[in-house]
This record gives sequence, C-alpha cells and structure tokens, in this order.
Amino acid sequence: DHVSFKPPRATYNDVASQDGWGVTYTPPELCAVRGSAVELLCTYTHPSRIQPRDISNTLWFTEEEHGDPVDLEQDSEYAGRVEYRCSEKRCSLRIKNLRESDSAEYKFMFMTNQPDEKYTGSPGVTLSVTGNFLIHLSIISRLEGSSVTLSCSSDANPAANYTWYKKNQPRPHGEEPHSIQSSDSGQYLCEAENHLGTKRSKFISIDVKYGPRLPSVSVSPSEIVEGSSVTLTCSSDANPAASYTWYKKNQPRPHGEEPQLVFSSIQSSDSRQYLCEAENHLGKKRSEFISIDCIIQIPHVLLLPSVSVSPSEIVEGSSVTLTCSSDANPAASYTWYKKNQPRPHGEEPQLVFSSIQSSDSGQYLCEAENHLGTKRSKFISIDVKCE
Repeated sequence: DHVSFKPPRATYNDVASQDGWGVTYTPPELCAVRGSAVELLCTYTHPSRIQPRDISNTLWFTEEEHGDPVDLEQDSEYAGRVEYRCSEKRCSLRIKNLRESDSAEYKFMFMTNQPDEKYTGSPGVTLSVTGNFLIHLSIISRLEGSSVTLSCSSDANPAANYTWYKKNQPRPHGEEPHSIQSSDSGQYLCEAENHLGTKRSKFISIDVKYGPRLPSVSVSPSEIVEGSSVTLTCSSDANPAASYTWYKKNQPRPHGEEPQLVFSSIQSSDSRQYLCEAENHLGKKRSEFISIDCIIQIPHVLLLPSVSVSPSEIVEGSSVTLTCSSDANPAASYTWYKKNQPRPHGEEPQLVFSSIQSSDSGQYLCEAENHLGTKRSKFISIDVKCE
C-alpha cells in the first residue's frame, strides 16, 4: 500500500543550532501506512574548521541507552529494514515494511574524530504509521493543468471499495483523470467500505496555483466631476494573489502600483487611456485600455442664460416665441418669470405665445438650473404693437 503523491516539502531548523552546528529535517512530520516504505531526509552543518574527513560516523536513532543513542542499524527491531545514505552533508534514512510500532521521533547524529565533538538535531522527524487510512494531512499545492492523484488505502479484509467526496458536495467526487483546474481547489476525503462496515478518512486540502486571469477595471463614481475624487479599481483572479501596476497610454513608466489608482482631484489633463497589469510568479496579464476621456464631465452652468425673441417685430394676435439657452453640463432645466410676478410663467426652454395680446407686454427672464447651481438671464422686453 502506498500513496502516489508526496506532500510539499517543508523544513524544520532545529532550535539548538548554533556556532555553525545544525541539522535540518525534510519534512518535519510524516504519515505512512503499515507495510509501506518511507525516506527521511536531513542536511547538517558544522564549523568551517572541521573538514569532511573529520566526520567519523553518522547514525539515526529513536532511543538512547545509558545516555548513548541506539543506532537503528544495530537495533534488532529494525534488522533488514533500514538503509542509510550520506553524500555531501545530506543524509537519508529509508525504512521499509513499516510497522505501527515504528511510530516515533527519529533523530540524526554526526560525530567527529574528536571524542566530545558530536551533534544531534533535535527535535527530529515525527513518523506516524497507521494500519487504516493513509492521506497526507497537509496542503497540497499544484499548478493548474498538472496531473494530481490522491490515493486511499486501508488494511480492510475483505478488501474495501473506495469513494471520494469533496467537502460541501453530497455526491461522490470520483471522476476520470483530468488536468487539475482552479475549481478543483478544496478539501477531500475518501470512504472505505466492505460488508463489515464503513470508515472515512480525514480531509486533505488541495490548493491549485494559477497565473492571473484577464484583469477587469471599474471606475467610481460613474459621473465624474472635474476636481472630484475618482478611483480606478483593478481586479484579477489569481492564486497566489496578484500584484498590480497601472500604465497610462504612451507612457512607459508605471503610473501606480496598487490595486486602486486614485485621482484625489481629477483634472481634464488626466483624460487618457489607462490599463492595469496583474502579476504573480506564475505569469502576468494586462487589462484592456479604459478611456476616461469620454466620461470626464465638467458639470457647470458656465454662462448667464441668453434669451432670443422670434419674430423681431411683434404684432398683436401673432405667434411669438422666447427661447432660452445656457451652456450647462448636465443639461439645465428652465423656468420663465415675468417681472413683478413671483409665480413661474413657464417651464420649458421656449415660452410660446400662440396669439400674443397687449396684456402680454412686459419684461421676462429665464432661469437655468442643474444640480450644481442656478443662473438667471437678464430681462428682455416685449412690446406688443396694436393695429
């Protein structure tokens, strides 16, 4: 029985390392199933005054006897099951035909040709051997598109049938092999079953790493007023999370290096096209350009409203139109007033007299208004001629 994948490598630097002496174990913890084989690895360091030829012996041990470590190669419990390998300060311990009694903390020691010069890396590697399910209880990081296999084993008799489940998904997850995708990230367990019973493993986490997707850019607020604060926000789905860089069109140097590009008081000179670039160690992607030329508005009632009269010569009974206009953004609404009359006389850009009478003679003005302010025109006089 075995698992067909290895957990990501981790290292543990023993806390006693000092003055050039040290042992680093890879990994610090290991799970295995009874009957399988494991390999424990370490690297060691020593002061530069000690030459490789001065290393007289290396060994692995779990127990001590009278204060001295019991070499596993000399331990009858491990007879014919252990193998040492050392090369250039890297040493390994291979144990085959694992037993549940092999569960222990394994330590490495190296000795020099000086009687009192020896060093043990502590704490060591913790090995857990089980006779039931085997799943490495660690986060597995894999690149999107690669192949990943999770294997489940047990010592059931008769042999068990296995079913895989993904957390929060009630249906079995067993599928045909496929390239792993970001959607495969999550926690999995396996269930072993024979006619005598059912058991489930613990969950194992898979974290799929992938480069940035095409970034998207949003603008806030949607109505941009000159002098106001405007924020461009870039987002991209990436694992690990992406870093962001902003570029202004035709300017090679970065314009900002945060997810948000903030204009605290935007000006018409800021009108250009911008893009953002999302990057992690697996790749980079650039967004499409977003133009803020067309969305920069300069809301205003810029000039006093002007009023025109048509026709120029007004005869009683004829049709007369007064027209009001103002350079405003957003567009203004209009209200007409007759002098000495407080109530509005009309609420359209044009004030139309379909059959003007002498009583309509007088002075008129128009008022233009948007949410930024109000401006009134000068008075214009209408003198109705009678036949």
